[in-house]
Amino acid sequence: MTGTAVGRRTAGVVLSLAILAGCGTAGSHSTSSAAPPAITADRAVPASIADLPLTDQHEATTSLAAYRGKVLVLAPFLTSCQEECPLTTGAFLVIESDLRRAGLAHRVALAELTVDPERDTPARLAAYGTYTGADWSLLTGTSSVIRAFWAHFGIFYSPTPESSPPGIDWQTHRPYTYDVAHSNGFIIFDTQGHQRYLTETLPNLHGRIPPALRRLLVGAGIHNLDHPDPTGAWTIPEALKAIGDVLGQNIPG
Repeated sequence: MTGTAVGRRTAGVVLSLAILAGCGTAGSHSTSSAAPPAITADRAVPASIADLPLTDQHEATTSLAAYRGKVLVLAPFLTSCQEECPLTTGAFLVIESDLRRAGLAHRVALAELTVDPERDTPARLAAYGTYTGADWSLLTGTSSVIRAFWAHFGIFYSPTPESSPPGIDWQTHRPYTYDVAHSNGFIIFDTQGHQRYLTETLPNLHGRIPPALRRLLVGAGIHNLDHPDPTGAWTIPEALKAIGDVLGQNIPG
């Protein structure tokens, strides 16, 4: 995999990093050295993107615009990921706990939006939430909606061949038939729905993750957990600081 070191812009609350990787078993991932998208510290999102219809794990229709009034932390993911996405979900579990302890859970929403809409149906998203403990919004949409949504934010994803031997699906216990290479990280939106932060690297969880999520990891995924990039990975305190910057208050970690 490839990545850049942390880059901070003093003019605004922007964290900009880049990594692209597949989510299959060891040896199945593909990489790209594309630069991260250029963003500003306060970037409005057009209605054509904010109003795109999304569906959550409860089959309720929503959209990016529906989260206005709260700070939103949104991550690209897929439920079939075995290298990166379980780490992001694990980081979100910690962030959610810290927000609750600080009494700020009602002001911040967490969400993960698929890059694999063909497989990530609401029912599968619900099963993933039950299996991993992710109780925030897990979102999907039509292929055209997902493509338009992520393209706007410069988030890359592309189906890739599955490794040989293939990974085994945690839900069906059958071999995976394809992988999806994609950008990692998260985007933070303020209460007006403006894009404020972007990172496209993996979290540094210091090797700690709930057992259910660790069971999803194989090969490179276990390496990513146990040996995070010492210069490019983001930490929970850094994520909380970014969220706190947008909220206008400190969040203890």
